[in-house]
Amino acid sequence: MIGVTELESQLDPPGTPGLRAAFVGAWFVDLVATLLFFTVPYADELNPVTVFFHDVFGFVGVVIAAVSYAAFVVGIGHLLSRPLDTGFVALMAGLYALFASNNVVLLISRESLLTLLVL
Repeated sequence: MIGVTELESQLDPPGTPGLRAAFVGAWFVDLVATLLFFTVPYADELNPVTVFFHDVFGFVGVVIAAVSYAAFVVGIGHLLSRPLDTGFVALMAGLYALFASNNVVLLISRESLLTLLVL
């Protein structure tokens, strides 16, 4: 029987557990905000791949696109050696946090984060 630590070392998950949790948290907030973009009339999703998947599969397509993006990030992180994998996942977690923050602000205030920060 394979122990948990042996299985984890075979899978070589990118980054630290806290960093992976931050990535998943920011990714999930971004996913929920993206889903809401398709329900409000004043905001549009700009990612053409997500829009295409939504047009083909509906809301399930948005989830499929988001899961594909996360799998791509985790796959690249898995291929990179340490410490590059940690840096890569940290960068992606930061980008998702920025995107999610912008999306949430846009949904609440109808203005992008950049517009609010500049004014």
